[in-house]
Amino acid sequence: MSTIKTVCVYCGSGPGTNSHFIEGAKAFGKALAENNIRLVYGGGSLGLMGSVATSVLDHGGMVTGIIPEFLRKRENALTRVQEMIITPDMHERKRLMFERSDAFVALPGGVGTLEELVEQLTWKQLGRHAKPVLLANIANFWEPLLLLLSHMRQIEFIRTGFSVDILKADCVEDILPKLKSAAAQIAEAEKQLAPDIVRKL
Repeated sequence: MSTIKTVCVYCGSGPGTNSHFIEGAKAFGKALAENNIRLVYGGGSLGLMGSVATSVLDHGGMVTGIIPEFLRKRENALTRVQEMIITPDMHERKRLMFERSDAFVALPGGVGTLEELVEQLTWKQLGRHAKPVLLANIANFWEPLLLLLSHMRQIEFIRTGFSVDILKADCVEDILPKLKSAAAQIAEAEKQLAPDIVRKL
């Protein structure tokens, strides 16, 4: 993977109490559309989820929504998207979101957002994927999590060799450049690793 063509966004189905959250979601949606990057997200039309998807669409971009059947009414599935996938459960939803995405961005959100984010961090920590994972630290939303991760490292629950590889962007305009840079570094590392594998064979 040397380019970012699709980005999965995890975020809240509510707006939060800080207007910067919605503004950031809209700005990121606009950036995705302007860079011809497809949004993959949870399929709802409410809160930050609805804001980022609607912004992508309003600026001529492409959106894939993936939502389980039981959430279609609760999260008011966004019918404007070019592709809407209805899954039987949350597990299938998360699997498809992973498979269809080149990178992952966590905007502010609640327990569901945190769970999806931590799952991707865990899979990456265990070597199950090398896709970039980024915290959109709008209004310092993710600082408590970053502090907790630092605490885990200090008391060695995150041990040497099992670091949590996570990116952070405090400004929305920094998100895509950081993702693209990370993807390029991953591609270069894979390129250098390939001849070593061939030599060992």
